[in-house]
Amino acid sequence: MKTGDIVVSIAIVGLILMIIIPMPAFLVDIMLSANISLSLLILLLAMFNTEALDFSVFPSILLITTIYRIALNITTTRYILLKGDAGEVINAFGNFVMGGNPVVGFIVFIIIVFVNFMVITKGSERVSEVAARFTLDAMPGKQMAIDADLNSGMIDEAQARVRREKIQKEADFYGSMDGATKFVKGDSIAGIVITFINLIGGIIMGIVYLDLTAGEALGRFALLSVGDGLVSSIPSLLISTATGIIVTRSASEGSLGADLRIQLLRKPTVMFIVAGVLFALSLTPLPTIPFMFLSLIFVIAGFSIRKAELAPSQEQEDAASAQEDIEEIRRPENVLPLLNIDSIELEFGYGIIPLADKTQGGDLFDRLVMIRRQCALEMGIIVPMIRLRDNIQLQPNEYIIKIKGVKVAEGSVIFDHYLAMNPGNAKGEIEGIDTFEPSFGLPAKWIDGREREKAEIYGYTVVDPPSIISTHLTEIIKRHAHELLGRQDVKMLVENLKQTQPALVDEVTPALLSLGEIQKVLSDLLREYVSIRNLTTIMEALADYALVTKDTDMLTEYVRQSMFRSITNQFIPNGTAKVVTVDPALEKVIMDSLQTTETGTYMALDPSSSKKLANKITSEIEKLVSTGESPIIITAPVVRFYLKRFVEQINNEIVVLSYNEIDPTAKIQSIGMVSL
Repeated sequence: MKTGDIVVSIAIVGLILMIIIPMPAFLVDIMLSANISLSLLILLLAMFNTEALDFSVFPSILLITTIYRIALNITTTRYILLKGDAGEVINAFGNFVMGGNPVVGFIVFIIIVFVNFMVITKGSERVSEVAARFTLDAMPGKQMAIDADLNSGMIDEAQARVRREKIQKEADFYGSMDGATKFVKGDSIAGIVITFINLIGGIIMGIVYLDLTAGEALGRFALLSVGDGLVSSIPSLLISTATGIIVTRSASEGSLGADLRIQLLRKPTVMFIVAGVLFALSLTPLPTIPFMFLSLIFVIAGFSIRKAELAPSQEQEDAASAQEDIEEIRRPENVLPLLNIDSIELEFGYGIIPLADKTQGGDLFDRLVMIRRQCALEMGIIVPMIRLRDNIQLQPNEYIIKIKGVKVAEGSVIFDHYLAMNPGNAKGEIEGIDTFEPSFGLPAKWIDGREREKAEIYGYTVVDPPSIISTHLTEIIKRHAHELLGRQDVKMLVENLKQTQPALVDEVTPALLSLGEIQKVLSDLLREYVSIRNLTTIMEALADYALVTKDTDMLTEYVRQSMFRSITNQFIPNGTAKVVTVDPALEKVIMDSLQTTETGTYMALDPSSSKKLANKITSEIEKLVSTGESPIIITAPVVRFYLKRFVEQINNEIVVLSYNEIDPTAKIQSIGMVSL
């Protein structure tokens, strides 16, 4: 247990003991003085706080100080009734503050209690109730604003987490303050009741047990009771004032003194008007010197404020004039912000807006965060912030996906409907609107909510509109990951790896390869859907083979061979597969057709051979897919890269692997061969 916890625990136990066990008079004086000191400390802390959460423990302090004052009241009541005395502090308040006159003290006590209970406490209670309600009502909007900033790239996930925690703490704080103000209100009422109990009980004790006359008993116990009431009510007033300051300054950004100085002393004209009014009052039968003195002070304050405003304003005018001249000369530069292009954009019609609005139950923002996490885990890439925009030029239920400002995909959804797809084993027919699933182009139907349970029973795969959009967006990101990966992203990945593998990174870059060359290798891997999350293996392969060649295409092939287990696990997850192989004679033809230029090496078959090869590949892949297998072609390592570039023109979904990229434990069966 920490020291602070021990001290607080001892203090709470001490408060309970004060109620039960009589205390020496000198200790009572110390506790009463500590009560005033603690209240003053809390008031000053409330004044110097810049925001409410700086003093988030305040509701708990209100409870503790309330118990503390009640314990002191019980202790002093015991002394007043039993001994007709209550220590030096209460006697001092009775004689010095009240001038020894119980009537004066009682009037002062009533004024303090009335102001505390009817003015400060009532106002603080109402402000706390409204602040708590408005804070809770504003939480969804604040959460949406944070999500929007996160998805637009203005903040990162860590900053978003801090902001969400702050919003939750604010809601908890104002909710606690709503209840804590009841402590202050109850404390004020208890102070009045205890004072009257001390007064009436003291008179009875004086007459019955101390053999005092009614007048003597009233004089002694009235002085002590009112003195005790003042000693308790003044700290209570300070605490109530602190409560009012905290709950009424929720929108402030500075301390109370700073806000007062800025807001009260910002208008010199107001100072001069007040000075004139005070000067006019000094000419009336009212006391002349006080009003003249105050009038002079306001005049001096007005001139000081005006002087402070004029110097900066002149400088600001000169600077503004110079800036306008510069802007006039450089007017074309104003369009520079318009040249920025978002890496990924999702634009949608107004009918899809509810899917992105949390107040209407939309969770599209949360799904975007999960997409970025999923791509980081599966592909090893840092997905840029995804910009969401509503586009009135689109149909209400239509959306488009842009990569670097260019539309690459589109789709449509029907709000309050579900998309049902037959995975191949569904039994029974369902009614709906025929369509195609946007991510993979599969036949599907739009069904309403009443058909959902029926479709699931029949074996259909049923998804909601947000899932359709997020799945489509995820697939587009994977297809274009090689375009999204830039040099800045590669630098971040390499620097992250350097934290754990500094020797490896230092060996590869910049000694052997530049960031651009590493980026080219990583992009080639992503182009064929190979994850780059295992960056350590990739960099190890580059360190080994960059000494042999600087050709990034060849380096990519070496990296792929080093990642044979990952590639096998990704494309042959079960360890067994039926594939199409390539005729060795065709491999020789491809090798003989290679031509090298300054920009690289490529396969240059004559048009008739290219067409014949394309038809043969298409035929063999169709046979393979008809058996339910994935479209995979296996060939020799030396021609894999060139064959893949050729196959991309036919169907980018066809996977081309080399024998060196397959785990030796995998069981491969060839059911077709590509040949010319």
